Amino acid sequence: MELIDSPTVIRPNGEPAGRATPIDPGADARRADPGSLVRERAAAIFGTAGESPPGPPEHLPGVPVFGAGPLGRARAWLYVRCGLELKAVVALVVVLAVAGGLAFQHYWSGRPRTVRVPPPAVAPLQPLAVKPAAAAEVTVDIAGKVAQPGLRSLRKGSRVADALAAAGGPLPGTDTTALNLARPLTDGEQILVGVTPPPDASAGTPTDAAVSLNSATLAQLDALPGVGPVLAQHILDYRSQHGAFTSLDQLRQIPGIGPRKFATLKPLVHP
Repeated sequence: MELIDSPTVIRPNGEPAGRATPIDPGADARRADPGSLVRERAAAIFGTAGESPPGPPEHLPGVPVFGAGPLGRARAWLYVRCGLELKAVVALVVVLAVAGGLAFQHYWSGRPRTVRVPPPAVAPLQPLAVKPAAAAEVTVDIAGKVAQPGLRSLRKGSRVADALAAAGGPLPGTDTTALNLARPLTDGEQILVGVTPPPDASAGTPTDAAVSLNSATLAQLDALPGVGPVLAQHILDYRSQHGAFTSLDQLRQIPGIGPRKFATLKPLVHP
């Protein structure tokens, strides 16, 4: 600070009014800024207590700093609304995307798919050589008044009428009423046409009516002359109750067979 001489002021009593006054070069600048003058005086009176209080800190501890712009506003909104930072949201989105991808892969790999089954390889079947079965035949001896007597082989199931036809038929004037033309043939039997059976046949030797009483069926017995289904059933019942026939005389014990019918059946059956 400089000291300058100021003009001497003479008081009325002739004494000088004062002495030189020091002049501050920055006084004019302070007078131009009243605020600075106030601060200086406050500092002189109160010391540093008159200084302005410090402003708020630029960054609070524990509070993230968000930048300006749309991204900063989005980060601030997430933090305020959800309590999440942008990094946490990005990590959550990545985790959800990975989980969704794994779930989709599991679903896609486990979906039902149509699988084509290849046709089975089947070897062509070779046709089996089937040998024709030998036709079952019966052989009978046709004797008596026929055009061609002798042995004849006929198909199984043939009847007496078929045997007569195979022998050329009966001679003219031959009485065939004693023959049951509808009776099925049995293998090895003899058919006498128009002749009287020999005495041994009357005693029970099988002739052209060689129906076995022990093996005949209901149909075979029914085909005998004078025997209907009722009498044929009586014969079968007698055989079931008393066992196999041992003599033709046992027929007389069956109801419905009298002396006359017994005489008719005797040359046609055997035990």
